[in-house]
Amino acid sequence: MSSSFALPFAFPPPPGGERPDLLVIAGEHSGDQHAARAVERLRERHPGLRVAAMGGPALRDTGATFLYDLTQSSVVGVFEVLKHFGYFRALFGKILEWVDRYRPRNICFVDNPGLNLRLCEALHRRGLSHRGGGDIRLLYYISPQVWAWKKGRRFKMARVLDGLAVIFPFEVDSFGDTRIAADFVGHPFLAEGYTPCLRYDPEGTILLLPGSRRIAVGRILPLLLAGFAELLKEKPNETATIVTPDDEIRAVVLREVNKWPTLEAKLKLTDKAERISGKAVLTSSGTMSLSCALAGIPGAIVYRVGTVTYWLGKALITIPYLGIANLLLDKPMYPEYIQHRALPENLARELRECVDSSARRESTRRDMLRLREQLSAPSSETVDRWLARWIRTPEEASGRRGE
Repeated sequence: MSSSFALPFAFPPPPGGERPDLLVIAGEHSGDQHAARAVERLRERHPGLRVAAMGGPALRDTGATFLYDLTQSSVVGVFEVLKHFGYFRALFGKILEWVDRYRPRNICFVDNPGLNLRLCEALHRRGLSHRGGGDIRLLYYISPQVWAWKKGRRFKMARVLDGLAVIFPFEVDSFGDTRIAADFVGHPFLAEGYTPCLRYDPEGTILLLPGSRRIAVGRILPLLLAGFAELLKEKPNETATIVTPDDEIRAVVLREVNKWPTLEAKLKLTDKAERISGKAVLTSSGTMSLSCALAGIPGAIVYRVGTVTYWLGKALITIPYLGIANLLLDKPMYPEYIQHRALPENLARELRECVDSSARRESTRRDMLRLREQLSAPSSETVDRWLARWIRTPEEASGRRGE
């Protein structure tokens, strides 16, 4: 078992062993970054709050009591979870043990429903949560996409959660037939003060974005490199940039890049701290693909999971697209190349069209404008204000929902 899947003997206690006002749990890099911005603003408004966090580097840097880096071991797919089942079972147990011992007044779960919804249900069953008879309020920020798939989850969520903050305006109606009301707090990519790390530049580089999960990057990056190598046969002057969100992902990327010595002079590695300009992109289907879409960068989605996971997904998932922008627009703004369709010649063809075709670039620009309009509905709420209301005046917050 790699060090990414090794647990410490125990998570650290809160300072002085005092009961935290808030515990934040974010298991993926995107959720870690969105949660960190909310925690920073929350602590600026209420500096005396006791905040603990499990997440990644961004939450660690907020000054909250940091318990564990969950982003180092995020995986996708049934087989990957089963492969590390012992680790995830131990992690699950350690989180519940810490919560039971130190009793944070509120827990805010951020995205990552595979872990977070199971934790919510376990806290409910154990009688620790407010709805389960205890005194810990369970809050959720960045809801699972119940409007796209597994729609029945909304009733389970309503049964165990006290508060729910959503980032798409239409998600409010998705919970209209449940006992919980969803608060729209604005999309983090369009929030005031948010600085996008990506922008479109017809003179820029080609972006290769394999994602932020170690195992997924190991599967997807070889496809992106093969597609780029194929493009270079016709366009030898092109260069590419690969984004590496942390040191471990960078190590995975370097291992794969070293298998392509002919590409060494054509590739640049960078982290998200830089502002990156791109003329075209090959991206995984995660949050970064939406960033690319909102920046108006033409491109395609590339994805590969384990064979078992793929066929299970084919049988169970009925949504027409993987990419969030494609789902929102109900059209393939980014053509999707999944599993066996992700051939080098297909990916090179997409890149070539993105670079050469003015019609493709104009179509992407129109889709970007539609997408930004769809996500720009005004919100009187921000996630930090939403959290502050629950933390400081929970009776008022729940009363506002008629409970």
